[in-house]
Amino acid sequence: MKALVFPGQGAQRRGMGGALFDAYPDVVDEASEILGYSLRTLCLDDPHRHLGRTEYTQPALFVVGALAHREWRERTGDAPAFLAGHSLGEYCALHAAGAFDLATGLRLVQRRGALMAQARGGGMAAVVGVDATRLRALLDDGGFADLTVANDNAPQQQVVSGDTATVDALVAHLDALGVRCVRLNVSGAFHSPLMRQAQRDFARFVDGFALGDPATPVVANATARPYVPGRTARTLVDQIVQPVRWTESVHHLLDRGVTEFVELGGRVLGKLIDQIRSAPRPPARPDAPAESPGTTADLPDTPAAALGSAVFRRRMGVRHAYAVGGMYRGIASTEMVIRLGRNRMLGFLGTGGLPLPDVEQGVKEVQHGLADGDPYGVNVLADHDDPAAERALVDLLMRHDVPVIEASAFMQMTPALVLYRARGLRRGADGRTVCDHRIVAKVSRPEVAEQFMAPAPGPVLDRLRRENALTDEQVELARTVPMSHDVTVEADSGGHTDGGVATVLLPAMLRLRQRAQDRHGYDEPICLGLAGGLGTPEALAAAFMLGADYVLTGSINQCTVESGMSSAVKDLLQDIGIADTGYAPAGDMFEFGAKVQVLRKGVFFPARANKLFSLYSHYDGLDEIPEKTRALLEKTYFKKSIEEVWDEVRGYLRAQGRTTDLDRADADAKQKMALVFRWYFFHTTRLAMTGDASGKVNYQVQTGPALGAFNQWVDGTELASWRHRHVDRIGLMLLDGAAAHIAAACRHWRATLGASDA
Repeated sequence: MKALVFPGQGAQRRGMGGALFDAYPDVVDEASEILGYSLRTLCLDDPHRHLGRTEYTQPALFVVGALAHREWRERTGDAPAFLAGHSLGEYCALHAAGAFDLATGLRLVQRRGALMAQARGGGMAAVVGVDATRLRALLDDGGFADLTVANDNAPQQQVVSGDTATVDALVAHLDALGVRCVRLNVSGAFHSPLMRQAQRDFARFVDGFALGDPATPVVANATARPYVPGRTARTLVDQIVQPVRWTESVHHLLDRGVTEFVELGGRVLGKLIDQIRSAPRPPARPDAPAESPGTTADLPDTPAAALGSAVFRRRMGVRHAYAVGGMYRGIASTEMVIRLGRNRMLGFLGTGGLPLPDVEQGVKEVQHGLADGDPYGVNVLADHDDPAAERALVDLLMRHDVPVIEASAFMQMTPALVLYRARGLRRGADGRTVCDHRIVAKVSRPEVAEQFMAPAPGPVLDRLRRENALTDEQVELARTVPMSHDVTVEADSGGHTDGGVATVLLPAMLRLRQRAQDRHGYDEPICLGLAGGLGTPEALAAAFMLGADYVLTGSINQCTVESGMSSAVKDLLQDIGIADTGYAPAGDMFEFGAKVQVLRKGVFFPARANKLFSLYSHYDGLDEIPEKTRALLEKTYFKKSIEEVWDEVRGYLRAQGRTTDLDRADADAKQKMALVFRWYFFHTTRLAMTGDASGKVNYQVQTGPALGAFNQWVDGTELASWRHRHVDRIGLMLLDGAAAHIAAACRHWRATLGASDA
């Protein structure tokens, strides 16, 4: 079986394409007209030394690769089974596979090259002689966790990207360790998060083209798997910031039976492929994608992998009965979810408080950063103010085929939630119900847990059927399965909390589960997880011993490299203890007195938030608040007048189309006061997320004492600094520690019981 491969930047040389240009002069003339300069002169003579500049290199390599493919096809009459290209070469592969014509491809790479050439403030370095795993460890241990392994070219050849100063420091650091590291002559940190602006600009440009699906499978750099139908444009946009997974791509082709690689347009990839083929293949790792969910999860190979429920592991396609919750405003970031998924661990993308376009972009990044079958999910936070917004979010997630959602802060089964669940139900070949949409519910109250353990409410199903949002079969099947097969019991935690005690809540919920199973006779068992207060191995061990099928962590993941929280907040969080959190009103449910647990050490937010709720409780409107108190609010809390705050609130509500809320505020002075006070909660979250030093005392950081316990556990180790904390690594450490703790306890009990029997 044969695969065609095309090289990227670095393959250019003066004189390239000469014979091809002579064979296809009309194509070269067309390309030169599109580019606005002579392609022949650039490639053959390069009189102005432009060929090495990104904005010229990429169009030149694309045309040479496209012509090389045309010549090969006409000469051999052959057709490959697969195609692939390294970075820029992926465009050649897609053109060869029929996804777009040469003129379209040339315009795309011309724009791509120009945007990448404009990137500043970043750099790249090649590291030779270490594999990707060893390099990642060197980066973490040396304090270079912010750098990205941008190209995994071969087992002993990697490229890192990041800001210029950090890359320069890395070169010196590795040189001192005797590791060969060479600074590359590039203008930017390609294939890293520093290319976000270029990615956004390129996305707008790509929207002007209709790109097709490749007729022959093309393996994408970003996923190391073939392009998914309908996602050509999205994958190319994501490629700008995602690493080039070349070693994995070649392994995928080899696994599919490819025996011959033909390189067109250069002589670079052949050597890399030879290195990949000749190097010992590492044994299957936790991040090795399975062909289908559950394949690797069925085979726990460590004590930690045997903890919890095999049903949960198989259902979610994970190796461990462990999940990471979807923290607000993208704190549970795409980087976090991707890193977990590649290690076959379940993470939920945090969407609360984000506009839909940002959520959609995040979902795309996660999907393209993971291989098919890698686990991931997306958080859906109940929107008590705007059910239409909740429905729009669910519609978006269904449109992008998101397989699992984490339902948080729901008090009842809403139409949007029921729609997601029921729309994913179908009858399998054996007549049993297949669930393509999973809901992992997060609950802290028995009455809410009962709703998730029961089938969808009949009236809601009937309403959705009348709207033609569901089919008769989907409605019928929805009456036979619970709203959620996986229910996370949330004890006292960071963020929204009812202050529940795990040892009280979980046993009660286990009894509710048994009653639900007995009453409804579900074919598939309900799994119960535990969250809240989980920051040490002993805490996880206690959760599993109480009967949890899985555990879900939150606060500890906010203080990791992958977290979307600002570095300024992470610096605060890494030093807190178990007594450094407090309770404050929840901004999204301010009027109801709901509580969130937040950081107290070093900030005034908890005291000020509770003061606002006290004022709301004692006065019927802003005008009733004493002038001295109003002045204090404006000077220290809001840093602007109350009138200016109201103008912002009014503008936001109008932009969201929430005119009913404005009408209520005009008619009810207390409602207006609530909206003004709610602004403070949004503002303090934004200050924390951006790390605005001028507003540090007002930071709202939702976290719990579990992080303090974790900090105490890792004190004196390299993980004392958040810059060495990676979300997958700390999860595995906690699970390994929990397994060891349980094993030690069992040995102790056996010895004790044996002695008493004697």
